[in-house]
Amino acid sequence: MVVPADDEEIRERLRELRVFDPERPDFDTEAAPDHPAELFHAWLIEAIDAGVQAPHAMTLGTVDQDGRPSTRVLLLKGLDDGRWQFATSRDSRKGREITATSWGAATFYWREQSRQVRLRGRILDAGAEAAARDFLARPVDARVEAFAGRQSEVLDDAADLETAADAARRRLEDQPDLVPDHWTLYHLVPDEVEFWQGDATRRHVRLRYRLADGVWVRETLWP
Repeated sequence: MVVPADDEEIRERLRELRVFDPERPDFDTEAAPDHPAELFHAWLIEAIDAGVQAPHAMTLGTVDQDGRPSTRVLLLKGLDDGRWQFATSRDSRKGREITATSWGAATFYWREQSRQVRLRGRILDAGAEAAARDFLARPVDARVEAFAGRQSEVLDDAADLETAADAARRRLEDQPDLVPDHWTLYHLVPDEVEFWQGDATRRHVRLRYRLADGVWVRETLWP
């Protein structure tokens, strides 16, 4: 394998990239609510109203039984009672890692507003009924994929996927309320949430919520 030489052009091009827009939303940390879910809700609505692309996209980090982390981008499915919801197959790589190590982390990045939200805490199974409600609310093609796919496994032949998808679609046509046993709705229950507002002068505003003895403590952090 040939490893590219150190490339000065790449470094220069990266330095030239514009990162933060001088125009950004206000962030008054003194006026922040007592619970981080309230502030996240407000920021998410602002992002949606501002036309931020895929504001519900979150980078989820999990850890396997050997302590090796992995990340991927998926979609937030809801926010309920201070719990951030996402769904996936329990048999997928992230599902297996959650089973092995229930600690996880997530990041939301809203580039157009120079905002970032970081969470970490326990990931819990919301139960079969919640998983069924989530699955049945998904578009038909998404449900077909969940039945057809063996997520994260090696695909030797693309034709195998087409064959499995056709079989899954026929199965769902016969049983439209069918839910796969492996489908899981997860709750990320954080004990730490940080809200980050970028600044063009690099004087970023950072507010961290930290759960201590059942009470959320707010702390302003250095940039």
